[in-house]
Amino acid sequence: MSTVKIAFLGCGGFMKNHTQRLQQIANVQLAALCDVTTDQVEKFIENNLQDMPQKPAIFTDAAQMYAQIKPDAVFIATPHTLHYQHAAQALKAGCHVYLEKPMVTNLDDAYCLAEIAQQTGKTLVIGYNSPCSPEFAYLQSVIQSGELGKLEMVTGYITQNWRELTVGLWRQKPELSGGGMAYDSGAHLLNSLCWSVASDVDSVFAWVDNHGTPVDINSVFVIKFANGVMASITVNGNCHANHGPMCYMFENGRIEIDGWAGTWIKMYKHGQEIKYPPITDDMGHESPTHNFIDTLTGKTQPRTNPQNGIIQSQLMDAIYESAKTGMPAKVPRR
Repeated sequence: MSTVKIAFLGCGGFMKNHTQRLQQIANVQLAALCDVTTDQVEKFIENNLQDMPQKPAIFTDAAQMYAQIKPDAVFIATPHTLHYQHAAQALKAGCHVYLEKPMVTNLDDAYCLAEIAQQTGKTLVIGYNSPCSPEFAYLQSVIQSGELGKLEMVTGYITQNWRELTVGLWRQKPELSGGGMAYDSGAHLLNSLCWSVASDVDSVFAWVDNHGTPVDINSVFVIKFANGVMASITVNGNCHANHGPMCYMFENGRIEIDGWAGTWIKMYKHGQEIKYPPITDDMGHESPTHNFIDTLTGKTQPRTNPQNGIIQSQLMDAIYESAKTGMPAKVPRR
């Protein structure tokens, strides 16, 4: 396609990032914006698109937008529990879909959405940050090549003052968010884990503390993947010090990495630090937004796919099931 015609579904604050990135890419047209009210869309245009000579069309009905504008692709950033219906609608309308994480909030929906993407032949990617970093691309290559031997264990934690940041927002309403910190900011670490291990989840044992809110704020869980890798992850949404390190433990070394976005990495082999791992910028991609557009124009392959969303849904369903029952949760096989 010569010019990629783009639509936005959901015009909240995060879409500003995609707007800024799309303006850097040639042959992209932001043709339409859709949200629940015209006021929300007009506010978004005023805050982010004042310098755009031809403003996007405004819609409050996604089906009408797809029928009238016929976009090539849509970026979806709506409340988490709406992701399935919004993404399914867009795929069936003939759009490629960039879907903010999490892909969905239910494992059955994850399988169904993957089937719809396959049936329509459209690209469906999930907005994970770390897979576009050269550091995580290198980590994945080490896991796959066996350079450090077999990956055995992963540990990590993520901290943020999420509880205060989300007071009064849909993110603390489980009917819209599907969950709390673990589904939102905490998902950055969990996305990195699931994407890099690249295996179905076998079972999970989890503890959750809601801190008096309707959703999880703090949580800790132990995970066993089907390929035998074990992991322990701590998610704290009540800490005024953002951080998200992870450590991957192999038979013959370890890799420490920024699990939030892959901005740094340390590698140790046979007890010695490798001061300059052979990482180059071309291993990564400038952003998930760029990767999506470059995929549509045939320049590259997507860094994420529906299988990543399925694995994350396996994990999240098991986390909440275990926290509810106080027992380990086994992921059902399909």
